[in-house]
Amino acid sequence: MNRKSSMLRTLFLLAGPTVIEQALQTVVQYADTAMVGQIGAQASAAVGLTITVTWLVTSPLFAMGVGVLALIAKSIGENDLDKARAAAGQAVWIALVLGILLGALTLGISPFLPGWMGADRALHRDASLYFAIICAPMLFRSFSVIFAAVLRAVGDTKTPMVVNGAMNLCNILLNQLLISNGQTFSILGLSVHIPGAGWGIVGAAVATAVSLCLGGMAMFLAMARHPLVRLRPKELRVDKPVLEQIVRIGLPVTLNRVVNCLGQVVFTSLVAGLGTLATAAHSIALTAEEAFYVPGYGMQAATSTLSGNALGRRDPRELAGVARASLTLAVGVMSLMALGLFLFPDRIMSLFTPDAEVVRTGAGLLRMVAVSEPLFAGYIICEGIFQGIGDTKGPFVCSMVCMWLVRVCMTFVCVRWLGLGLQAVWACMIADNVLRCVWLSARYLAGAWKARFSRL
Repeated sequence: MNRKSSMLRTLFLLAGPTVIEQALQTVVQYADTAMVGQIGAQASAAVGLTITVTWLVTSPLFAMGVGVLALIAKSIGENDLDKARAAAGQAVWIALVLGILLGALTLGISPFLPGWMGADRALHRDASLYFAIICAPMLFRSFSVIFAAVLRAVGDTKTPMVVNGAMNLCNILLNQLLISNGQTFSILGLSVHIPGAGWGIVGAAVATAVSLCLGGMAMFLAMARHPLVRLRPKELRVDKPVLEQIVRIGLPVTLNRVVNCLGQVVFTSLVAGLGTLATAAHSIALTAEEAFYVPGYGMQAATSTLSGNALGRRDPRELAGVARASLTLAVGVMSLMALGLFLFPDRIMSLFTPDAEVVRTGAGLLRMVAVSEPLFAGYIICEGIFQGIGDTKGPFVCSMVCMWLVRVCMTFVCVRWLGLGLQAVWACMIADNVLRCVWLSARYLAGAWKARFSRL
């Protein structure tokens, strides 16, 4: 087997379970949105209003997960298993501290959030309650995100897939039992009635919260029992040098995600000013689009792990091979999926809401964004390469400039000064994604990553 074929095979083995895992998460997001959408456009808007803020408050979790993954992957590439285990031990402390702090923060701001977002008064109660309930188990969400990063770093992408798959199945079942008043299905001529609590949007939030608790506990047990991690009292002691390395890698990613998510919050608040229907169409279309970039983010996790391994082995040719294989796969797969998004946007939107006007508006948005999906794939993979080798400052600068100067400022001008609508808002979002791809691709081709190898 030649080097290229071997790299593609390794990518498939690592990325496959992660793609499936993220696809399952997207299915749950689809189910949540569809079930809430049956309640009405107001419920969809209330849930959609909180999505970007949830991204914001959980961004430090994913960022520290990147730091943990990069350090463990590099240590394994160097065959330094003691350091890899020490990094896993520090991940426990990071998960505990961030989970407690972010949980307290989100519960504190939940009553004021809808007003800060500029939402219609009618949305305030539902949006506030939904946000508080899904953020209450933040400690378990922290476990799920950070410990999954530890497992992926040691090459185990199957366990996070299984845990998240079970968590998502639990969420769907609880949605069915808690959101509606019950439904009757006809199966082979027999009527089967499934009872429901009729809690509406609160039921959707409780289903998510319970699933997060179960998933977080399962992910911790899976990590603690992994043979390459084997957490013992020695590894659970605070190791300041290792902790500092994780934070040094993760801090720019945290800033990156916070800057991105703050931009998303402002972006969503500008959309909220266009009215409830626009907010519903915007949030549902964003949810619908998620499935079409799942392969890119699944491959990003594998790309980061393999890039970190290449850095640990001091092999720049291996990193270049990882980049070529990842870009080929991600761009190819997302181009095919974008074709489906372009051809059938109305059918996709109708999965989530019976409101004809929301479907019509959202379908136009999906057809617009489909054109940019292949370029978005390029951005995702380039970001994964830089994160895997611990070079997180470049992507941070790129995200900050693109989010705030392109997406937010251009949207402000279009909505507040020019009086344009939702199509102009999405054009600004697409311009942001295209510029990110061009920026990071140019940075990679210029050889910015080679400095990491020369310092070893």
